[in-house]
Amino acid sequence: MERVKIFKFMFVAYFLVISSYISCVLGFNVHSIFIFGDSILDAGNNQFKNNRSVQANFTPYGSNFFHHPTGRFTNGRTVTDFICEFIGIPMQKPVLELVNGNWKNYPSNGINFASGGSGVLQTTNQDLGVTPIQEQLQQFKTLVQQNKINKKQIQESLYICTSGSNDIFTYFNPFNVPKFTLNAYVQAMLTQMTKFVDQICKLGARRIALISLGPVGCIPARALLPSAPIDKCYGKMNKMVKNYNVGLENLVKRIPIKYPSSFAVYGAVYKTVQNFRANPRSYGFSDVTNACCGNGTLGGALQCGKEGYKLCAKPNEYLFWDYFHPSEHTYNLISKTLWNGTYSQIRPVNLKTLANMTLIKH
Repeated sequence: MERVKIFKFMFVAYFLVISSYISCVLGFNVHSIFIFGDSILDAGNNQFKNNRSVQANFTPYGSNFFHHPTGRFTNGRTVTDFICEFIGIPMQKPVLELVNGNWKNYPSNGINFASGGSGVLQTTNQDLGVTPIQEQLQQFKTLVQQNKINKKQIQESLYICTSGSNDIFTYFNPFNVPKFTLNAYVQAMLTQMTKFVDQICKLGARRIALISLGPVGCIPARALLPSAPIDKCYGKMNKMVKNYNVGLENLVKRIPIKYPSSFAVYGAVYKTVQNFRANPRSYGFSDVTNACCGNGTLGGALQCGKEGYKLCAKPNEYLFWDYFHPSEHTYNLISKTLWNGTYSQIRPVNLKTLANMTLIKH
């Protein structure tokens, strides 16, 4: 009973905080985006690292929009690329391209720190040379300390983060011996995400979008796991994803209470993707099970572009581009739900509203 009272108090407090934030809507107040996470958002950081295991810098990646590989793990644009288009700003460059280049002034439209294969746990794929979210945050901090990113830009930017899919997939890897129970592992992930949010808020971040994990148990790469079913999604994995997502949404609700100058939204991508799977034709899909590019069972036994891969004729009719990642069409649909979606798709407000908000300083 006491827990119910506490929850009701938090719920009321949360929406009282929200009402104090929203001022008049005069136009987009966001002109730059900082991006953190994994391959869902990576714009090419991994191709600047000395690893050859987690890459998308070869054909046919990027073939349906850029017409050449960019390091994005899909056939075209990702979610943040579309969000930039909706706001009307250029796509962000990978931070490692900027660091390794001769840039005197860092872009006013923000920077992409995401790294394919990374997780919220530092141990996830650490042997593959990926950049975990903690190191991504340190890269951001370093640029702030070097005055490459000023205080005004920090406060006026949008921060988008999604990470955790690799952590959960790794938990079920037969070559991995989990040190935690399933629930303890999820809590360890949420602890790291909480630390990440605390640090960006303390640095001055005010508009934060935490995007839920999709149904990881449905990706074609489950064919690589001996314990996973092929004729249906891996229920045990998806249950773990849903538990993590619940914790992530609770984190979003706490942000404006703990940091009165910051505001956060939760992108409910899991439900959105499950809607695509349940009603494929309504969303322009002819296949929501197999990878367009790959080979073997579900197209999930071989990475797209590797020797022996096969490519479907119409990539954007597929939910999945390769064994892990959605197609550009899927990303486009997801982006629209995040940008202009209803409460069931992103809450408490969508990204369009968040970008329009005038946040009141406390």
